[in-house]
Amino acid sequence: MSELRQTLEQKLKLLPQQLLQTALLQLNSLALEGRIEEELAENPLLELTESSEEPEENGEQDEEFEIDWDDYEYEPIRTPQSKSTDWQEMPLPAILDPIDLLLEQISLLEIPAEDRLIAEEIAWNVDEKGYLATDVEIIVDRLGVTEEDVERVLFLVQHLTPPGIGARNLKECLTAQLEVMGGESISKQIVIKYFEDFANRRFEKLKQHLGCSQEELNEAMEVIAHLNPKPGEGSPTSAADYILPDFFIEEVDGELVITLNDSNLPDLQISPVYRDMLISENGTDAQTKKFLRRKMESAKWFLQAVQSRQITMMKVMKTIMDIQPEFFKGEISALKPMILKDVADKIEMDISTVSRVTRGKYVQTPFGIYELKHFFTEGLTTSNGEEVSTRIVKEELKKVVEGEDKTQPYSDDKLAEIMAEQGYPIARRTVAKYREQLTIPVARLRRKL
Repeated sequence: MSELRQTLEQKLKLLPQQLLQTALLQLNSLALEGRIEEELAENPLLELTESSEEPEENGEQDEEFEIDWDDYEYEPIRTPQSKSTDWQEMPLPAILDPIDLLLEQISLLEIPAEDRLIAEEIAWNVDEKGYLATDVEIIVDRLGVTEEDVERVLFLVQHLTPPGIGARNLKECLTAQLEVMGGESISKQIVIKYFEDFANRRFEKLKQHLGCSQEELNEAMEVIAHLNPKPGEGSPTSAADYILPDFFIEEVDGELVITLNDSNLPDLQISPVYRDMLISENGTDAQTKKFLRRKMESAKWFLQAVQSRQITMMKVMKTIMDIQPEFFKGEISALKPMILKDVADKIEMDISTVSRVTRGKYVQTPFGIYELKHFFTEGLTTSNGEEVSTRIVKEELKKVVEGEDKTQPYSDDKLAEIMAEQGYPIARRTVAKYREQLTIPVARLRRKL
C-alpha cells in the first residue's frame, strides 16, 4: 500500500504544463479549435503560421527557446517546477463537465491517498448519465483494495456535486440526493425502504406501509419527481448540437487506416518578432523581457501540449483498432470485451489518460459514427467458451424482450433461461441489471391487454 500511496502523491504534484496537457487531452476537436483561438487572442507570442512564409535560411534561434518535439514524444514533460507567476499564465479550459467537476472536488477532499485513488477510479468510470459503468469487484481487483474500501469511498463520491453521481442504480441515485437534502421525510422512506412498491406504482401498499394520507403521499411523490435521475446529463458536453468526429477510420486495400481530424486546427508558431526582442541584447527593457519570458514559456507549453495530445490520441485510437479489427471492418457484432486497462497497459499510460481520450471523442467509420467509450465493455464467457462483449449480450436480451408476447411478458427468471438457451448463461440478477441499464421495465409494466 506504500507504493500505492507514493504513486498517488506523485500524481498530485503535477507540474503546471502537465496539467495543461491533461486539460487539452479532454477536449474534442471542436473544443480544441476554440481553445486554440482563445490562446491566440491571449498570448501575443503565439501566431498563425503563414503558409506563404519562407523559412529563414540564416536565422539563428537561441537554444533556450527551441522546441525539439523528439524530446517530448510519448514522455512526460520534465521542465523544472515553475514559479507561482507562471501558473497565472497557464491556459486552462473554463468549462468543467461533471467528471471534471467531480475530480476537482476529489482533489480538495482531506482523505487518505488510497481513498483518493479509489475516488478517481470511480470518477473515470462514470458514464454520460452519471452512473457507475463498472462493478465494485472490478475496481477492487484493479487497485488491490478491499470491497469495504470501495463501498465507503463510493458512498462519499455519491454525496458530492451533483449528488447521486456514481450511483449503481436509480435507487442509489435518488437515495443520495435525498440524503444530501437532509432530514427525515416520507419521500426518503419511500425510496430507501419501499422502492419496489414505488417503482411498480403500488400506491395503496405505500400508504399502508407508511401510514400516511393520500395528500401526504402525493407531496412525497412530488419531491421524488423533482430529483435528477440522470445526474451526469445537462452539461455542455452532453448535449452537443452535432457531432464532429475526432478520427476517421477506413479500409484501404484490406488495411485499416486512421486519420486524426485536425484539418480545422490552425498551424501555430512562436512569433519571430517577439522572440527576437527577447533574445536581443539591446532595445528591450527588463520589465518587458520578464513579461515576454512568461508568455514565451506559456506558448511553448501550449504548443507542446497540442502536439502531445495528437500523439496520445493516435496511440489510443490505434490500440482500440488493433484490439477490435473485425468491428472496424464491418462486423459490428464481433465487438470484443475490452476495458480501459487493456488499452492503458498496451500503450503504457495511466487508465485516467485513456479515459480522458475516449470520453466525448468520436470516430467515423464507413458504417456509422461511434463514441470511443462504445468500444469499452466487460466480457462474458458463452456456453461454448467464447468471450463476448456484454454489449452484445445486452443487445440479445433486448431482442428477446422485443419479440415476447406482450400479453404474457417474460419474467427475469424466464429471460435468464432463454438467454442461457441462446448460449449466454447469465443469472437472474444480471438480467435485472442489464434490463435496468436498457431502461426496460419489469414484466408487469410491459404487459399489454
